[in-house]
Amino acid sequence: MELSLPEVPAPRLIRELPDELISQIAAGEVVERPASVVRELVDNALDAGAKNIQVKLMAGGVRAIVVEDDGCGIPVAQLPLALKRHATSKIANLHDLESVATMGFRGEALAAISSVSDMAIASRTAADAHAHRLDARSGELQPAARARGTSIEVRELFFSTPARRKFLKTDATELAHCVEAVRRHALARPDVGFAIWHEGKLVDQWRAASSEQRIADVLGEDFVAESRAFEHSAGPLALTGRAGLPEAARSRADQQYVWVNGRHVRDKLISHAIRSAYEDVLHGQRQPSYVLFIEIAPELVDVNVHPTKIEVRFRDGRAIHQSVRRAFIDALAQSRSAEAAGIESAMAPLAFEPTTAATLYVAEPRSTYQAFTPPVPPTAEQVRLSLAQHEALWEPAKPVVSTSLPDPTPAPRQPLSELPAKDDWPLGRAIAQIQGVYILAENRQGLVIVDMHAAHERVVYERLKARLGSTTIESQPLLIPVSFAATAEEVAAAEQHADTLARLGLDVSPLSTRTLAVRSRPALLAASDLVALTRELLAEMAQFDASSVLERAQHEILATMACHGAVRANRQLTVDEMNALLRDMEATERADQCNHGRPTWRQLDMRELDALFLRGR
Repeated sequence: MELSLPEVPAPRLIRELPDELISQIAAGEVVERPASVVRELVDNALDAGAKNIQVKLMAGGVRAIVVEDDGCGIPVAQLPLALKRHATSKIANLHDLESVATMGFRGEALAAISSVSDMAIASRTAADAHAHRLDARSGELQPAARARGTSIEVRELFFSTPARRKFLKTDATELAHCVEAVRRHALARPDVGFAIWHEGKLVDQWRAASSEQRIADVLGEDFVAESRAFEHSAGPLALTGRAGLPEAARSRADQQYVWVNGRHVRDKLISHAIRSAYEDVLHGQRQPSYVLFIEIAPELVDVNVHPTKIEVRFRDGRAIHQSVRRAFIDALAQSRSAEAAGIESAMAPLAFEPTTAATLYVAEPRSTYQAFTPPVPPTAEQVRLSLAQHEALWEPAKPVVSTSLPDPTPAPRQPLSELPAKDDWPLGRAIAQIQGVYILAENRQGLVIVDMHAAHERVVYERLKARLGSTTIESQPLLIPVSFAATAEEVAAAEQHADTLARLGLDVSPLSTRTLAVRSRPALLAASDLVALTRELLAEMAQFDASSVLERAQHEILATMACHGAVRANRQLTVDEMNALLRDMEATERADQCNHGRPTWRQLDMRELDALFLRGR
């Protein structure tokens, strides 16, 4: 049988592409839709020192985009040069490219836009007697009337490439993208006024204001009320912004903004750092809201990564990851009750009995619910007696988990003379317990409802984290090691981070160049998928800061311990025990959510209670 050889194709001739085709190929990288044009033109206006920018659109920007600014303008002799590819006033040499401090720098935007649209530029400098208008297609230069600054008109976008135009969405969708592009600039530059017009009607306008006022104007007062401001600096890095509260998280990631030196970016490293900071305060797949401004020395970040300039590369990515994560963790640490309290925990902790061994206890649930009669407020002598004998109030408890961690004993108690009046306690005074699940408390605002298991779980978890330090998680050797096929990157990460893995209770070592073996596991994670857990940790350690990965993994194990150690539902607490839990919540970081992100307490003020019973109507 005769074998037929594949037919060898004839060699193709190599030829130079015409300039027009080159420009249209480049335009395909820079200009994706009308919003891309708006972004590039506003970038140029900001680089020109504009203090007021107007964006006028027709048909969502498809029919017409006009961007007007009051910047320095373009000298008439340089107007034709501005439309040439790779012609720019922003950089002149390699050093300038490695330390870009302007929004634009490639010199491609105007040339790319003019190749797929009908474009004209009208500009006037302070030295010119009048403005001049240049038609990009014909090259005709004419006198024009306008004040100092520049106007760029872009009409019939993609008229020369109709296939590209078919991929555009409806006018309303394209308009929304254009508005979002201007919003991002407005948030980063509160010192500049912006106005957006569509079909002759004003869509949005933001006058020059302070940074806080601009955030409120663009994102709304609700975002400001449901977020915390933060500032963090580390060497050449400065971080500012607002971190949305976990209870205000959204179902979509549509309110997450990051800027690097004023440039809006999307960066996986930064997103991962922020997400890890929210890990044990967000429920399910909820998405946090945040505004983050990163200021860093220009030579430490490469903005010449993507044609749209939406991506950047940091010289020291792990330091950025660690700083961003720490800034958000610190911003989220304070709970709403602790902000109002400003005191240390005054009662003994509910989690631990006075034993020498570090043993976690869970009380046996009672089978019946006992009716509760609101007590008479205790006297000072009764409160002193409660504090002195608090440990004796607990019923005998059953140990369920043992660990090698040191005993997380509480901070020293405050003297009674330093405690605020009970009416000043943010979470109020306990008055009842419902079905052994919820604690009812009364404060100045009205009624506080506390999920006692979720709240106690957070208190125990935060104490365990504070006491962990450099302690190694207890490990359990495996009788039969678990081996799995690994990539070269995973094997390298296992060898490089062997000590870090050991602190997590994992003994991972290579069997061959393509196989890893797990010889021990964390003692408290017996039911976990070892291979999946190991792969996830190796992937994160290879890409992100190993210390933050170690901390996150340790916290996941401690969260499991805290869940086992927290008081269970159906446990009947005394009034003193309920008050002790409320005081501990007020002094505990992140006490508004349990380890799984569920809320631990809710406030019903008198107005809401009155509405339930139609009072005042």
